[in-house]
Amino acid sequence: MQLPTRPRLVLLDLDGTLTDSAPGIMASMRHAFGALGLPVPDDAGLRSMVGPPLQVSIAEQGVPDELSDALIDAYRAEFRREGMLGGNSVFPGVPEALDALRAAGLPLAVATSKPQVFARQIAEHFDLARHMVGDVEGVFGADMDGGPRATKAAVIEHALTSLAARGLDLREHPQDVVMVGDRSHDVHGAAAHGIATVGVAWGYAEPGELEDAGAVTVVRHPDELAALIA
Repeated sequence: MQLPTRPRLVLLDLDGTLTDSAPGIMASMRHAFGALGLPVPDDAGLRSMVGPPLQVSIAEQGVPDELSDALIDAYRAEFRREGMLGGNSVFPGVPEALDALRAAGLPLAVATSKPQVFARQIAEHFDLARHMVGDVEGVFGADMDGGPRATKAAVIEHALTSLAARGLDLREHPQDVVMVGDRSHDVHGAAAHGIATVGVAWGYAEPGELEDAGAVTVVRHPDELAALIA
């Protein structure tokens, strides 16, 4: 898979790509495990939960199926209360990178495994939404509970379908779209649609994770993005 010479759309992950959300997510998850009397994963385990769909992360920590819903509820309550904004920040260099991509005339949209309702609040709070196609309406995320958008591939499909309804229809032209993300599920979700991924090294991937997943390349700093894909 190759990067397009001139993309017609750039899809951006949120956690670990635009925002450093690990402190808030880890603290909220630590609280949730403790509230249910479950063994709290160590920091490495908690950090591994940042980015992938929540149900996948919980299963990987060995949480029994019958407790997963309660754990998610406890996590989200604490995340809303404190972790979503209080334990979150924009990575240095990201605002400038978004400015450069927009200045180059590239349409941008967020495609994240985070619930869409949370993602849009975060994007607005940190002044990221203004860079996206349709402002906050260009921020696409997962369903909150039990809906069909439970995977990154499903979120990307939702983004492409929604943008098509607004006149930016690239569903039959995946070679003109680029995904930018920090975890393997970003790469795999994009690949399911024939979309190439640029990995970012400042996020939460393990060493070699993005390359092994099939990212076309990995950039080390946000200022490399515009030079690479604009």
